[in-house]
Amino acid sequence: MKKLFSEKVIKNKFVLSATSLIVLGSGSAYGTYELTKESVSLTINGKEEIVRTHANTVNDLLKEYEIDIRQEDELSHDTKNKIKDDMKITYKAAKPIKVAMGDERRTIWTTADTVKELIQQEDIDVTEHDRIEPALDTVIKNDLSLTIDKAFQITLNVGEEEKQHVWTTSTTVADFLKNQDVQLNELDKVKPALTDELTEKSNVTVTRIEKVTDVVEEPIAFNVVEKKDDNIEKGVQKVINSGKEGKQEKHYEVTIENGQEVTRKLLKTETVQKSEDRVVALGTKVVQTSTTVASRGNDSVSKEFYVNSTAYTANCNGCSGTTATGVNLKANPNAKVIAVDPSVIPLGTKVYVEGYGYAVAADTGSAIKGNKIDVFLSSKSAAYRWGSKRVKIKILE
Repeated sequence: MKKLFSEKVIKNKFVLSATSLIVLGSGSAYGTYELTKESVSLTINGKEEIVRTHANTVNDLLKEYEIDIRQEDELSHDTKNKIKDDMKITYKAAKPIKVAMGDERRTIWTTADTVKELIQQEDIDVTEHDRIEPALDTVIKNDLSLTIDKAFQITLNVGEEEKQHVWTTSTTVADFLKNQDVQLNELDKVKPALTDELTEKSNVTVTRIEKVTDVVEEPIAFNVVEKKDDNIEKGVQKVINSGKEGKQEKHYEVTIENGQEVTRKLLKTETVQKSEDRVVALGTKVVQTSTTVASRGNDSVSKEFYVNSTAYTANCNGCSGTTATGVNLKANPNAKVIAVDPSVIPLGTKVYVEGYGYAVAADTGSAIKGNKIDVFLSSKSAAYRWGSKRVKIKILE
């Protein structure tokens, strides 16, 4: 029994020794295999890793990592380069970017880190006025969409402001004005229409329109009321009440375009102060019994009729101070002269005017037509008091 156990132990020792030899032999082979690998620093898309490899070439190494090289990818070495110990290999995969510029659509593979780098690498023609989305500092990711809207220049006119030549990428007039911070008022007019599309030949004009209310104060002329008075000699007038002008306010709606008034519409008229009538007493007292002849010396009446009368002075607007027949009224302020229509009353005719007295038809006037006369008075106040009235005139022989 003891012998049997000893043999078993010996056999076990043999088996263990044999197994140890096999393990030792395998470990030596594995160690030798590992020692023949090259140590390489491999950076893939910014992530560095130290690897040991039996790959012969750079291409073989990348295949171990299932990397298919594209023409646009960045690789620090040629794929045919032999792998060497302590080699540093850098690989950066290109990303697909969808680029839209105008009507052009294309996909660009790039290793650029930002939109700005992509534009520089691809030598894309852009200016400071173009609209680029996303922004230049945007980090590029797979399937990023890049839109470039090319700017063009148009003319902008806003109200009274000077013309501006503006770069824009807007597609419609409304979008353009919004980007230019042009605030539109309710009544403003825009040409072309807000919904119209912009082109390089577009001229955008904004007409500023506003409506305001203008209140204008105007006088109200007084009426002349004549009253007969039998206590006053016929032909003599007496002002009882000089009269007083009233006041009224006229409210206008005024339309203004670019600072200039274009229309004015009367909305309403309000009386602020009423006028007071001028009251004139007309004498009716008859001094003479004869109505057929009013004489001054040997003069007799050949004709008498009613005329409309006004008054003027030597200093009125447009007056020379000298009558049509050469009478200097400024030198003769007390002269009794009337202006007439020569076709009705010939110049030089002696007359008697009710309320004025004896006079000579020595002047004319552009407004004196038909049965109308203008009596000369020395002062504006006297002419103002005379006013406008109907009087009887007698033609003297």
